[in-house]
Amino acid sequence: MDNENKQPAWPIDSPDDLRKLSPSQLPEVCRRLRETLIRELSSNPGHFASSMGAVDLTVALHYVYNTPYDRIVWDVGHQAYAHKLLTGRRERFATNRTLGGLCGFPTPAESEFDTFAAGHASNSISAAFGMSVASQLKGESPKRHVIAVIGDASISGGLAFEGLNNVAQSRNDVLIILNDNEMSIDHNVGALSRSLSRLNTSRRYNRIRYRAYNFLRKLGLINETIIGPVTRFNNSIKALLSRQQNIFEGLNIRYFGPIDGNDVEKVARVLADIKDMEGPKLLHLRTRKGAGYEPAEQDPANWHAPGKFNPESGERLSSNGGEKWQDVFGNSLLELARRDSRIVGITAAMLSGTSMNILQSAMPERVFDVGISEGHAVTFAGGLAKEGFKPFVAIYSSFLQRAYDHIFHDVALNSLPVTFCIDRAGLVGEDGATHHGALDIAYLRSIAGITIAAPSSAAQMRHLMATAAEFNGPMAIRYPRGAAAGSSADAPLTPCRIGKGRKIADGNRIVFLSVGPIAGNVTRAREILKNKGISAAHYDMVFINPLDTDILREVAEKRLPIITVEDGIRSGGFGSAVSEWFADNGYETPRIERLGLPTDSFVTQGTPDQLYRICGLDPESIASAAEKILS
Repeated sequence: MDNENKQPAWPIDSPDDLRKLSPSQLPEVCRRLRETLIRELSSNPGHFASSMGAVDLTVALHYVYNTPYDRIVWDVGHQAYAHKLLTGRRERFATNRTLGGLCGFPTPAESEFDTFAAGHASNSISAAFGMSVASQLKGESPKRHVIAVIGDASISGGLAFEGLNNVAQSRNDVLIILNDNEMSIDHNVGALSRSLSRLNTSRRYNRIRYRAYNFLRKLGLINETIIGPVTRFNNSIKALLSRQQNIFEGLNIRYFGPIDGNDVEKVARVLADIKDMEGPKLLHLRTRKGAGYEPAEQDPANWHAPGKFNPESGERLSSNGGEKWQDVFGNSLLELARRDSRIVGITAAMLSGTSMNILQSAMPERVFDVGISEGHAVTFAGGLAKEGFKPFVAIYSSFLQRAYDHIFHDVALNSLPVTFCIDRAGLVGEDGATHHGALDIAYLRSIAGITIAAPSSAAQMRHLMATAAEFNGPMAIRYPRGAAAGSSADAPLTPCRIGKGRKIADGNRIVFLSVGPIAGNVTRAREILKNKGISAAHYDMVFINPLDTDILREVAEKRLPIITVEDGIRSGGFGSAVSEWFADNGYETPRIERLGLPTDSFVTQGTPDQLYRICGLDPESIASAAEKILS
């Protein structure tokens, strides 16, 4: 039946439905997907601009390839909302990023169409290559196609380069799609980004090359044994004639593009043309972040995750949640930098996300955005520190995990004065398991020589920033997403004593030891207990390493049960440090209950309040834990 003049049946509930359409019907599918995204994300916020820009690519992929048998591996997953809508999750999409609902990122636990977990950048090429090699080793038939979709920001990450290097040494048929929108969350930086903007390859050239390859192969003049040298020779001739060479062809990866990634019919046609070509391939697509919604196209950075908005007018609906932790950091850093010319700021593609842009606006020469390269950010900071500077490195907790060895080898081992400002520490809410900052206390505690602190208020944050500016060694300051407790307006930038906490309240039945902003929940738990006639002492420890041993001795003398409370994983965390201190210092070990994030499961997505309740860190659960110990 000829579908050329008919509107596509809507909604499209699966890729099988999509593949029944003619190519000319695909633009209408894209239009309707964008309408759905605008409607849904205006009231239930998520990653908007990147998903809008990738709609055409998503439709073309599912149209040309036999998913889920053929594998699509998404990098990061910010752009995968249309993918979710097309793969049986349209009816549940309103639950995206909510407790018990859809995850905001692709996850195999949710759908067979989600082939690999996505949330941290630059892993798609390596994962896709592994899947493709596995298919070869198993001798699967029909041939299983594997496609990695990676953004122009993610491809700058070290892991992506490692994957490219390995792919280039194989005659595997993996396809890499470079979704180039010339944006990450903030503008892309670096030579690779500039190179991508200049790449140009003729479609006619690629068509002639492909036909010549097939002709020579049929004549028996070329085979897989000699394809590598032939490819290198071909690329050398092309580079000589065009006076340019791109990095992918330099690696002997067949390069196609760039083409308009928001022309769905063209993308589908090109994918069909190169689908069965042998050897590693890269298709370079130019897309527009926010495509199909003018406000997002005009301001893609701010529409990366815009929150709620009016779909008709594009007006973003702001929420007045008070002063953000990241802004306390950003403003404090600027003040410190004005005092001390040695202070510089470093971030990894998160200038606005960490508020490092505050310093950048005032002193651009003293801020370095290294792109999605957390390991490099840390070692780069080490090099600066070795030559007398005082780098402040602002990276989200879950992303700093990627730089663990660099923290150990290139900063701590050299006792260098680098300050790690660990944003989004603890539960972050709707972004879920890939983004919760659960592990930083545990993984930093295992490295000798690092001072680790967590402010419980905006004022204390400023004191810790001033302390780090004067400290001559590695230091980490961890703080969460969202509004800070109290105000920084009248708080001076004065250093505090390293390893000193504070007593918030005395009590004679039970002792709470907390670190970080979770102190607010402990204070409310104390009020619940007080109304029940239970007197609880509370100490804000401030420092995780070194611990305030004066407070611990005072607590030991009380001979009361102890509850430690932290917004981090229990194993190896703050509570573990307290327990170890009692065991190591000859005190009769009191009853210690450690409250924190679970060690045997990953925490899902939801609002922070919902997740605190699930993890037993809300005021009621903390009070209940105290009553249980005392019963």
